[in-house]
Parts: sequence; C-alpha cells; structure tokens
Amino acid sequence: MNQIIDQHRRNFFGVAAGTVAMGLGVIDLARAETGAPRSSISNASFGAIKQIEAGVLNVGYAEAGPSNGPVAILLHGWPYDIHAFVDVAPILAKAGYRVIIPYLRGYGSTHFLSGETPRNGEPAAMAADIIALMDKLDIKKAVVAGFDWGARTADIIAALWPDRCRALVSVSGYLISSQAAGNAPLPPSAELQWWYQFYFATERGRAGYEKYTHDFAKLIWKLASPQWKFDDATFNRSAAALDNKDHVAITIHNYRWRLGLAQGEAKYDHLEKKLAAAPVIEVPTITMEGDANGAPHPDPSAYAKKFSGRYEFRLITGGIGHNLPQEAPDAFAKAVIDANGA
Repeated sequence: MNQIIDQHRRNFFGVAAGTVAMGLGVIDLARAETGAPRSSISNASFGAIKQIEAGVLNVGYAEAGPSNGPVAILLHGWPYDIHAFVDVAPILAKAGYRVIIPYLRGYGSTHFLSGETPRNGEPAAMAADIIALMDKLDIKKAVVAGFDWGARTADIIAALWPDRCRALVSVSGYLISSQAAGNAPLPPSAELQWWYQFYFATERGRAGYEKYTHDFAKLIWKLASPQWKFDDATFNRSAAALDNKDHVAITIHNYRWRLGLAQGEAKYDHLEKKLAAAPVIEVPTITMEGDANGAPHPDPSAYAKKFSGRYEFRLITGGIGHNLPQEAPDAFAKAVIDANGA
C-alpha cells in the first residue's frame, strides 16, 4: 500500500498503453489529445474578485457563467494562482457552467479571519476549505478539477465527500498521500526531483523562499513546464498572488508536513487517518497528464486502480507541461465537460 500511496512523489516518464477493464467502466490508457499551441500568451483576465467568509477564511474567488448552471470548481496549484484557469473559465461558462475559481489559503486575496488560526498547509485543511466554501455558496455538488495542490485537494474531496462531487478532473491523477508514506525513502534520482522539499525543510530554505519568492516561483514554472513559452506579464500576473502575507508560512508548512517535520491540527486528524488508507475514488473521473511535465508525477498505470467508477486517462501532447489548464485550456475544459457528462 505504501508503494501505491507514495507514487505521487515519483517521476515516471513512460505512459502505459492499452486498455484495462475495471469495475464499472473502461480505463483508456492509450488516449492522447493535442494541446492548443501556447506560443502566444493570452491577455484574458477575470472581472472583479469576489470575497466571502467561509470556515476559517475570507475567500477570494473569480466567478463566471450562469448562476443556475452546473458548478465547476477549479483549483490551482503551487506556485500558481487562479489565472491558470483564465482561458478555461470562458469555455465552461459558454457551455453553461457556473465556474468558481478560489484562491487557496495563502494566495491572493484569501486571508484568515483570525490571527490565532494556525497557518496550516496540510492537505486535509485545504480540502475542508473548499467544502466550507461550497456550504457558504449553497453549492450542493460540483465538478472539482485541478492540478498540483489543486488536484490533490480535488482528489481528497472526491474521496472523502463523494456526495458533494459530481465528477473529478485531476492532472497527474491520484495524489492522496500521508506523512507515513512521505517518510519512505526513494531512489536518488527520484529524490532529486524533490530538491525544493528538502530545501524548505531547513531554516535557510524558509528564509530563501521568503526573500526570493518570485524568483523561486519563476524557476519552478520553467522546470515544471520546460516547453511553455510564457512571458513576464503572464508570470507577474500570477506571482502577485504569492505576495499574500501567509503564503510563505503555508508553503513551508505544507512541505514540512509531508516529511513529518511539522504537525497539522488535531481537528483534521480524522480526515488524515482516512486519507492514510488511500481510499478508492468512486465518482466519475478523468485524469490527465501533459507530455512535457517536468515536475514529479506518477505514471498513470500506478494509480489506475484507485478509481473504481467510470474512468479515463488522457495524455495531452504538444509539449504541455505541469500547468496543464493554462497551457492547454481547451483540453482541460473538455475534460471537465466530459467527466460531468459521463
């Protein structure tokens, strides 16, 4: 089981082929789609950012589409922001979806209601934030979709709150893990991919990220998406979200928590216990991967059996990297629509 749980820390570059019959559906491990060329950078932008108190946060979020449409909640990763979906949102809105794109805790205009609340970056806390947001917005069910931290959060929602999840779209697949799994050593080549996690485990790393937040983020963007030719304006638009006063604390805690070097909050222990068992996800799911993802990611064959409902894997070709929604917005939006229609 530890091997399965820990696969999200490994960087596999081969993609399994063929079809595997499982449970209620058929898993297509050979399907590939071509991402839209991203040589020209979008100048799209969101309208006014909305704010709402939900749980322990005042959440900033973008919204698009009709208020009575099926809801799609799109979740960004680190070190990115809601603009990863700036070209996805209008596609979904045109298709009739109500699109909600929140800043995660530690990003943009999202902030804690109390200075006494721990600046906790553990996965269960982030998922609980989205459930609280859904409750506040009176959203009973939604398609949850994301990449990086956002994919992990979406996975957790689908696993622990399946009644709130219409469907799941997860870049890089099944990313649920635990502190126990994070303590398992990997081969040196795999550990190398996680250099920043070990850097953040040190006080020098915390200070370095605080001092060079934007430079660090731009380096991650380049390493994770080596063929994505983003310009400075595109990067700076998202990097502004990293100026949140809690961003560094949330980031450092997240990576230290994974290594068991920082503890979470007791109120989330029951959720983390469930996640440590690597629960199977039953809701309709599409997982995706870019063919040029330079960030650590599992091979799709490693997590296929973690989805017991209708399931499909899509490889997006054309030099698409880690920030798949922003690099291939058409393919990502199509996955949301197709997963919901499954």
